[in-house]
Amino acid sequence: MKRLLALALGLFGLRALLRRRSHPVAEGPSPADDLRQKLAETRAAEEAQAEEAAEPATSVDDRRADVHARARQTIDELKES
Repeated sequence: MKRLLALALGLFGLRALLRRRSHPVAEGPSPADDLRQKLAETRAAEEAQAEEAAEPATSVDDRRADVHARARQTIDELKES
């Protein structure tokens, strides 16, 4: 009985394998290709935004002085309250 069951399961498995091989795979645009295209478009858009948003180059000392000035102003405002 066990042999008959094993033989039947083997035949069903072989039949499923043969069916799978006989059906042609649909040839169309791959989802991976679509994702690659979207990624390339996104990267191009981000590069364009980065170029537009590029701040003028300022020295580190100028930025540091600006941060310190804003901090002093905030401290003064807090002392007044």
